Amino acid sequence: MKNMKIFRTTASALLVILLFASIGFAARDGLQVTIYNYNRALVNDHRVIPLKKGLNEIKLTDVSARIDPTSVHVAWLTDPEGTRVLEQSFEYDLVSTSRLLEKYLDRQIKVVARDGTAYKGTLIGITGGVIIRNATGGTTALKNEYLREITFPSLPNGLITRPTLMWLVDAAKSGKHKTELIYLTEGLNWHAEYILSLSKAGKNADLSSWITLDNRTGMTFTDAHTKLVAGSLHRAPPPRRSAPYQALRKEAGTVTESQVQPRSLFEYHLYDIKRPFTLRNNENKQIQFLTGHQIPVIKRFVLDNGRSYTGSPDNRQKGKAEVQILFVNNRKSGLGIPLPAGICRIFKSDVDESRQLIGEDRIKHTSTDERVILTAGKAFDVVGERVKTSQKVLGKRSRKETWRIEVRNHKREKVPVHVVERLNRSGSRTEWEIVSESRHHTKKSANAVEYLVKVPAEGKTEITYSVIFRW
Repeated sequence: MKNMKIFRTTASALLVILLFASIGFAARDGLQVTIYNYNRALVNDHRVIPLKKGLNEIKLTDVSARIDPTSVHVAWLTDPEGTRVLEQSFEYDLVSTSRLLEKYLDRQIKVVARDGTAYKGTLIGITGGVIIRNATGGTTALKNEYLREITFPSLPNGLITRPTLMWLVDAAKSGKHKTELIYLTEGLNWHAEYILSLSKAGKNADLSSWITLDNRTGMTFTDAHTKLVAGSLHRAPPPRRSAPYQALRKEAGTVTESQVQPRSLFEYHLYDIKRPFTLRNNENKQIQFLTGHQIPVIKRFVLDNGRSYTGSPDNRQKGKAEVQILFVNNRKSGLGIPLPAGICRIFKSDVDESRQLIGEDRIKHTSTDERVILTAGKAFDVVGERVKTSQKVLGKRSRKETWRIEVRNHKREKVPVHVVERLNRSGSRTEWEIVSESRHHTKKSANAVEYLVKVPAEGKTEITYSVIFRW
């Protein structure tokens, strides 16, 4: 092999390595990629491999650099009975300046400094630069920033230019063999992004979604048939070393046909991208998922003592109501397909038809016919104040508390507000009982109740209740 040189230019300090690499012998005949959440993918790679009768050494260079070699499965389609893999290895000791220098310790190299001076001798050190001992025993140390060119006589054994899957194959027949290679890899991920655009009246919205794919595997997936899986797959551990809401309007929305086809897979949801496409290494690509129009939505205000207020719970607490946007993922709303988790940015049309961002939240994995609840932010004009007006110890394991909650509306129209009171206290065995209240509550869960109040325009509404805790 011809001499190889590494040049360090004075302008950009960019190292360029001129190497010759062997090319893999297996031609690709089809590629399918299934990408899961949490940085994992299944690659189904069809190859046509020429084999001679007997033992064959096969190099597959176009594979993921982040492959899990223990997950590799090979199916020989042309002659499954007469073809088998005897040995397999994954080589990933890639060529780099540091690896070449490590391999050439105690060996002869030639170095040219930035001023043009050439040094030739035995490489005896590589920390922070190079240390060379010449034929007379003299030693020269050069820092990396003073190096312009390093010449190596040859490429050391064991270094490769690309990650390579090596097989030793025993074939009963010679000829071209169709092969299916399946393996798991890290470095591929996907997520959904949503945009919800509210109408000026705020009663309907358009929903559009894009799927974002991220490739950090070290390889390019050319013309790949891509599928996406939403859900949480169980992975073997490594070895030791909501409340009642307003009815939505009945007008049906519409959804534009998507290039992504959803369907069930075991207990998960799979999204099949109909059109093959190329996903390059270190590329972030977006594919349109769905577009829904005139989806009925509702807006509601929520004051929740678990998250809406600031201040000590034993004194006066103040807070602003959360603004939530709700819609139902069903066919009547113009949707009705499983929605994968992702960030949803919420916009609203202004009086001049321009769209303004009013908040963002995360959509969870949402099945068909389930509600989607998005928190846009905090209402400027709807505020709450709660205070513990009394507390009385009834015994060693019980006490009584009385609370007053005031909801103030500074808007020019009346608004309904959902006031949520969470009654869980320290200790998992705490029981509670509301013994008096100024308004009827709805029980939301084992430790939460809700009061729905209509607050008049530029007015206020008060709620009081007494609760006994036992433990």
